[in-house]
Amino acid sequence: MMQFLWKYVDELVGKGLEMNVMAEFFFYSALTLVPAALPLAILLASLITFGNFGERYELLAIKAAGISLLKVMRPLIIFAILLSGTSFVFQNFVTPHAQVKLWTLLISMKQKSPELDIPEGVFYDEIEGYNLYVKKKNRDTGMLYKVMIYNFADGFENAHIIVADSGKLEMTADKKYLQLHLFSGELFENLKSQNSLSNNVPYRRESFREKHSIIEFDAGFNMIDGSFMNDESASKNLWKLQASIDSMNTRGDSIGRIFYKEAKAGNYRLKEDLTKEDTLKITKSNPNDYNVDSILSNSGLTAKQKIISTALSRSASIKNDWEFKSVTTSQSDKSIRKHETEWHNKITLSLACLIFFFIGAPLGAIIRKGGLGMPVIISVLIFIIYYIINTTGYKMARDGKWEIWIGMWMSSFVLAPLGGFFTYKSNNDSVVLNADAYFNWFRLVAGIRSSRNLSKKDVVIEDPDYNEIDKEIDELSTECESYITSHKLAKAPNYYKLWINNARDEKMIILDNSLESIVERLSNSDSKQILNSLNNYPIIPVHAHTRPFSIHWLNILFGVFVPLGIFFYCRIWIFRIRLEKDLKQIIKTNKEIQNVIKNSII
Repeated sequence: MMQFLWKYVDELVGKGLEMNVMAEFFFYSALTLVPAALPLAILLASLITFGNFGERYELLAIKAAGISLLKVMRPLIIFAILLSGTSFVFQNFVTPHAQVKLWTLLISMKQKSPELDIPEGVFYDEIEGYNLYVKKKNRDTGMLYKVMIYNFADGFENAHIIVADSGKLEMTADKKYLQLHLFSGELFENLKSQNSLSNNVPYRRESFREKHSIIEFDAGFNMIDGSFMNDESASKNLWKLQASIDSMNTRGDSIGRIFYKEAKAGNYRLKEDLTKEDTLKITKSNPNDYNVDSILSNSGLTAKQKIISTALSRSASIKNDWEFKSVTTSQSDKSIRKHETEWHNKITLSLACLIFFFIGAPLGAIIRKGGLGMPVIISVLIFIIYYIINTTGYKMARDGKWEIWIGMWMSSFVLAPLGGFFTYKSNNDSVVLNADAYFNWFRLVAGIRSSRNLSKKDVVIEDPDYNEIDKEIDELSTECESYITSHKLAKAPNYYKLWINNARDEKMIILDNSLESIVERLSNSDSKQILNSLNNYPIIPVHAHTRPFSIHWLNILFGVFVPLGIFFYCRIWIFRIRLEKDLKQIIKTNKEIQNVIKNSII
């Protein structure tokens, strides 16, 4: 509404329009915007509703009772279908009438004369045929001082100029005329010269003490006839649009056949390889095909000039003829495209209501945020994407750059699969929009690890067996030293073997399991020294130092593709160096824990 208002604000301000006219203007403007606003309203409402369900764990309780999301949505799906049908009926019957009323009212408002308010110190030209200058005015009495008036009723060259010390301008009761009262001034008027060759133009000068005149100025609001909207696509329903499209296509075909016959009957050179009778192709003439010298050179100078001027005249005539025909056909095609885009628009806008429901409802169940915060932001972003796609497709279809159905249905083709995807993911409790899942994936790719944060437990069910754990720590340290010696982690790996070998590093998996087993049992200890030492154990990603993918052929493919292969190769080498540091840290922490066990516990 605000965008529409600001578009025409310059033509509406200062007209002195009454409140009932402005109220009617806003009423019909709102009616024309309902079909475009309804999909956004459905999107926002469904996001807020299902976001509240998710935020208050009501969806969780419903699903725990064995009721799927689609079953919860079933009555709302029926309601959304009814809303889509209501939107179509509204566009088909109410919107055309509102468009006619709106544009009739808008043009009437634009044609209304502005409210009379003569400023100080500038020329005022809102009165047709007059320019008024007032140096100063008294707003309480309406008196104007140092008045200068240019009257162009007889043309710009025969202007009547009036200069007065003071004056007053009043509107008649019927608001159709202005009464001008001037005091103590002079009038200058040019008189038409009887001799057009005369350099002197006589003029008339008149002095007056008081002068009164009437100026035609209709300040009332007059509604124009709305019949000018009869041929506009916005004023027609679906059936009238189809009838207009058929009649315009028939008329366009008949005009095209007439132009074809005229072109075929004219003096044009046709292609020799022409195969279809209803196709006409005009080729550029080649001067080498004609013996110009024998025709033109043997003629006299006067004959040559006549031949050239005749050729130029005929060429210009033919050019103008084809330009006129081009304008006729292009305007006809443009009108047909406008009607066809309006025909499709009534259907796609109605369908958008249903599509936005299937986007908003599952999306609200996924993000689990209600209220007017997150749902408003998401709904506006989605609607902006829809608006950009829909507007781009509409303009491409209207300008004839795309097929009509492709341009008008582009937004539906893009958003309908998105709605189906969100519905499927929400029905299967997917974390597709869970920020933590994407954050954890990024940490995994970047190699960012979390640290251990063990603290003393309030209740311990089983105390650790320190003697047994001490032996397992010795074995873990031996395995770590053996792994470091055998795998030479700091050395760059063989590029070819890295991608070809598909075996898992089982030894590292066993080593990590042993470490986690020790940490789990020692976490039941009541010794703060042991718990602090346990926090020094690193969390080992057991597959980071090997191939990036579990699929063998995918690893080979990335290895062959050198730029990506080198990137992953360097990444694996960095993780191997980090793994060596982790193993040394495990050995160091093992010794610290063993010293604590020997000195304090055993």
